[in-house]
Amino acid sequence: MKMVAARAGVSVATVSFVLSGRPSGRVAASAETAERVRAIAEELGYRPNQAARAVRTGRSGLVLLSLTQLSDPWCQSVSQAVSAAASGHRLQPLILADGDWGDVLDGQPVDAAFLDAASADDLPRIRTLVDRGLQLIVFSDDLEPDGFDVIRSPQRPGCELAMAHLLASHSRIGCLTGTDPDRPGWHREHAYLDALQQAGIERRPDDLQRYTRDQVGVYEAALRMLDREDRPTAVFAASDFAAITAINVALRLGLSVPDDLAVVGVGNTEEGALMHPSLTSAGPTDFFASLAELIITVAGRPTDHRPRRHDFPWRVHLRESSPA
Repeated sequence: MKMVAARAGVSVATVSFVLSGRPSGRVAASAETAERVRAIAEELGYRPNQAARAVRTGRSGLVLLSLTQLSDPWCQSVSQAVSAAASGHRLQPLILADGDWGDVLDGQPVDAAFLDAASADDLPRIRTLVDRGLQLIVFSDDLEPDGFDVIRSPQRPGCELAMAHLLASHSRIGCLTGTDPDRPGWHREHAYLDALQQAGIERRPDDLQRYTRDQVGVYEAALRMLDREDRPTAVFAASDFAAITAINVALRLGLSVPDDLAVVGVGNTEEGALMHPSLTSAGPTDFFASLAELIITVAGRPTDHRPRRHDFPWRVHLRESSPA
């Protein structure tokens, strides 16, 4: 920076201001000066030392997104929304694909972190990170804000709405859900079972298929459910990921969606909304853009920000796979 300043005939503070990309600050620079500084920096091959900048400013320019399954459209929607929002704030998302966020955050300085799944069992580790000054946003149906922001998007009422929608037209409804009781799909499975019981409908064992978390596992579960003559006429899938797979399997089997098979997912992802036939899905409205905005705000550490709970109620977004 001193070399750039000497060549440009300006102060080091001016060089710092121009190359930081800040829209305003205590040091101003004319457009002509800023252009000259950037040209000389490019000529000299200047590259900012991010580690040194982090030590000096206390900012890393990184936001961690801990996502449990990158192949899931929900996780992809989070990643895309945050990446788009971060680009205008000189922030870089760091994606952790179903790893141990505690271990990573112990050694990797970040300006903020989003955890897409956390429970009361995780609270001691979360408290340790918060006490160290880490800005955290946690997606949880159980935790309350305590030095960190909580995203609350109650899934049970939304799943009940999805089942009520299907039960209005169908008495044979299958369910695609995950195998892990620690995952959201487990609770969504109970919403399915309770809805059938309340409607007085006996569940057939083959109408509930559990899948492992990879794409092959979801595909095989959907195939087990649909590749038979006594298949259900509708499917409640515990995620848009599973619902999209069910539609693809149905089409491959020569079934018409929704005439032969109605499908409803969970998550209200962009991929589900844009596919053909478009996916009816239960989930919050404008969730991903709002989450991205919150993450960018928290990463900026505004003095007036107070961690709180952010509620996102669900509704059923009716589309082609199961219209009204």
